Amino acid sequence: MTEIPDHLLKRAQAAKEKAAAKKAGDAVPAAGADAAAPDAAASAAESRIPASLLERSKAAKARAAGGGAAEESGGGVAVATAPTGGGAVAVPSIPLAAGPGGHTQRLLTVVKSGSIQDVKAKPQDKVHVWPHLLIVEFAAALFITAFTTIFSIFVDAPLLELANVNKTPNPSKAPWYFLGLQELLKMFHPMVAGVTIPGMGIFLLMLAPYMDKNPSNKPEDRKFAISLMTVHLMFWSVLVMIGSFFRGKGFNFTLPWREGVYFDL
Repeated sequence: MTEIPDHLLKRAQAAKEKAAAKKAGDAVPAAGADAAAPDAAASAAESRIPASLLERSKAAKARAAGGGAAEESGGGVAVATAPTGGGAVAVPSIPLAAGPGGHTQRLLTVVKSGSIQDVKAKPQDKVHVWPHLLIVEFAAALFITAFTTIFSIFVDAPLLELANVNKTPNPSKAPWYFLGLQELLKMFHPMVAGVTIPGMGIFLLMLAPYMDKNPSNKPEDRKFAISLMTVHLMFWSVLVMIGSFFRGKGFNFTLPWREGVYFDL
């Protein structure tokens, strides 16, 4: 619950004491018996009714008695004239937004400012793909293209001489990225090495997202996916290295420190 400031509590206590003193003073009997009852009623009414309404009621009673006239302007001012032809008396009757006992206070002095503040701007850790991501990727693509073009102008590709059908190179090796498949062809039947084993590997990689549905991006939470990919890479890397450095003439197994390295890009 919101605490009320001390100055408002003191003001309310002073108003209560003042109302109690006024009520005690009005309780004293008047000199005339006829005036005692109206004064008591007036004092009881004044303790509950604001002063502006009491003044307006007195002016209405004076008009009803026929002893005077009252005029109310747009500003809320009532004027009463005595029946003996005396001077006009202006009574202010501007109503105030008063609470119990005639006390007034502003709401903002009671309610703390922090409770009515609404922060609409919320921090976000996401950015749009365009332009933040695509501009960076486009700049990287331009840089790679320019670097490849300039490099190809000044550096020749390591190409061999024209093929001669009468002279087959020994050993005859595929490019390095196909040496893993050539190594499988050396070990297994072409149907097994060229279709069955690569097909099973691709099929397992396709099933990996369905077998491991963990949405986390942390490596410690994706042990199955990381293990599967590691086994795949290590299996293919070992085959490529054997075909590159441990296969000599006739694509036979050899040690590189004995007959040398038969490897060309």
